[in-house]
Amino acid sequence: MYFYTYILAGRRNGVLYTGSTDDLLKRVVEHREKLRGGFTAGYGVSRRVWFECRGTRDEAFRRERQIKEWRRAWKLDLIERMNPGWDDLLPTLL
Repeated sequence: MYFYTYILAGRRNGVLYTGSTDDLLKRVVEHREKLRGGFTAGYGVSRRVWFECRGTRDEAFRRERQIKEWRRAWKLDLIERMNPGWDDLLPTLL
């Protein structure tokens, strides 16, 4: 089983949200359909623009916390290196 750390964005260089989960497809759909409420629903953040796999839930959570502490410029660089077009990566899960 894999665990994921991910970043969602509303648009290129827009509001960012970092999270972690064991079911990336389910979680992104929950954000997109505003089923979870909270930050992502309020700010319209639903495009998966970055993610990585981790071996344990704890590793994914620690990576989430690490990224949340980063400066915004570092997060933008992380996204740009993996996804320079800021494409919504949800279709890669289907």
